[in-house]
Amino acid sequence: MYYPNMKQYRQDFSRVMTVTGNASLPFDPDKVSIQLEVVTESEQLSQAQQENARKMNQVIQSLVQLGIPKENIQTTAYNIFPVYDYIDGKQQFKEYRVSNTITIQITDITQAGTIIDVAVQNGVNQVSNIQFSIEDKQNAYHQALSAALKNAIAEAQVIAETLNISFDPTPIKIVEETIETPPSFKTYSTAEASVSTPIEPGQIIVSAAVKTKFQY
Repeated sequence: MYYPNMKQYRQDFSRVMTVTGNASLPFDPDKVSIQLEVVTESEQLSQAQQENARKMNQVIQSLVQLGIPKENIQTTAYNIFPVYDYIDGKQQFKEYRVSNTITIQITDITQAGTIIDVAVQNGVNQVSNIQFSIEDKQNAYHQALSAALKNAIAEAQVIAETLNISFDPTPIKIVEETIETPPSFKTYSTAEASVSTPIEPGQIIVSAAVKTKFQY
């Protein structure tokens, strides 16, 4: 009997192995974001606001003098809260609390400790967090993705050798799997600034994964 599509028929029954490749590469961070906050309190709202503005202007000026460009300094939060005490189960107004938060972004991460010290000396009383990151995230991820694909091919090779079979090392299908790389955070509470603040950026791990199919 003649089958006009016999070649396609045979291909449909080709054996296929599915292999997942993974890679996690360490990178040195080259960018840091620091949140600095000035909190002031007073029974008079205008007084709390004025004091807050004075301190924050002093902080910003000190950072500019350090060489931080003004475009790298951004206000990210400004809040006013009434604070209450509870006496004999009754709510009683105590004062107003004003908080102003700015975010500093720099590429010279060695300056992080100096920025914190200078900011605290000039009025900052809370450092919300420090986030280290990679400027060229796409390039870092591409390196991890390439390593993940190589890992998948190596895994397939091991399987083929173990089963004593031959396989085509060129995948017939590649599916990129999503992996979220968490940013590197550090949090500080600045009670005193008499000691220089040590900042250790560590490394950022960038991960990638692929699901591949090989014919054998």
